[in-house]
Amino acid sequence: MEFISEYGMFLAKAITVIITVVVIIGLSMGSSEKPDESMPKITHLNKKLADLKQHFEQKVLTKDELKAKKKAMKSEEKAISKKKDQPEIKRVYVLDFNGDIKASQAKEMKDQITALLSLDTLIAEVVVKVESGGGMVHQYGFASSQLGRIKAKGIPLTVCVDKVAASGGYMMAAVADKIIAAPFAVLGSIGVIAQVPNFNKVLKKNDIDFEVHTAGEYKRTLTMLGENTDKARDKFKQDLNDVHILFKDFVVNHRPSVDVEKVANGDVWYGQKAIEVNLVDELKTSDEYLQNLAKTADVYLISHQKKKTLPQKLGVAAQASISKGIETAIEKMSFQKWFF
Repeated sequence: MEFISEYGMFLAKAITVIITVVVIIGLSMGSSEKPDESMPKITHLNKKLADLKQHFEQKVLTKDELKAKKKAMKSEEKAISKKKDQPEIKRVYVLDFNGDIKASQAKEMKDQITALLSLDTLIAEVVVKVESGGGMVHQYGFASSQLGRIKAKGIPLTVCVDKVAASGGYMMAAVADKIIAAPFAVLGSIGVIAQVPNFNKVLKKNDIDFEVHTAGEYKRTLTMLGENTDKARDKFKQDLNDVHILFKDFVVNHRPSVDVEKVANGDVWYGQKAIEVNLVDELKTSDEYLQNLAKTADVYLISHQKKKTLPQKLGVAAQASISKGIETAIEKMSFQKWFF
């Protein structure tokens, strides 16, 4: 028994050494890797739906039913191949935009749109699935301008909103020829907000001076640490109002049917109410819309997935291991608390 115990300890140490060496080699190899330049992933939705349908049919239909269905499909394919005038292939491309406060995905979307517009084949429609609660004005202005490139080429543009397209998110949606939203998706928030904390009183209480020097009357209006004046506040509010006016004009230019003074108060509407004030054109989920499109067109889903380097993969694994260890420790602490 003692020999087995000692052998087990030796084996554990050996495994630890091997793992350490592998990690070190992996990190050194990963550090010499070139920057990731992975291309967008393209998925043929029609094939994906057909595979899914076939999988279900094989599970639920009888052998005779499957045989009859296969025979009918062959006859249909044969009839189509005999037709002299083959229908023109319609291609629809689908982009995903999941927005954060900086609209970080706008760069990836820009590259995808550039690639699409370089295609020689006819594009029947571009669909963009937008999910965003908004963020920085200039960042979402840039993202919206990228969608404008599609319209400038005369390509029909549709935006689908399943959950939320508010503020900057709705600014992007407004560019589209058609906005489709799920019944309980949140839309609107056509307003501007800015929040600035001020710690000047705290500094004064602790006898700390803070000075701000500017060249230009409005180089700095409100400040976090200095003493703010009414004049600075008025200028700050004026700037907010100017941006709000630009936002309202943007919506009016792209959706003239909207009564902007009615909806541009910062409020939000669920899909069922948004259609009443013309913020959206149709109530439907993106899945339903795309599945219908796939009946008459080839639909391609475009996504951007960067390949993880070995160090990144090891980091994810290590993080998962640490998280699991913390969870286990918390469980043990709770166990001891309950019983001691």
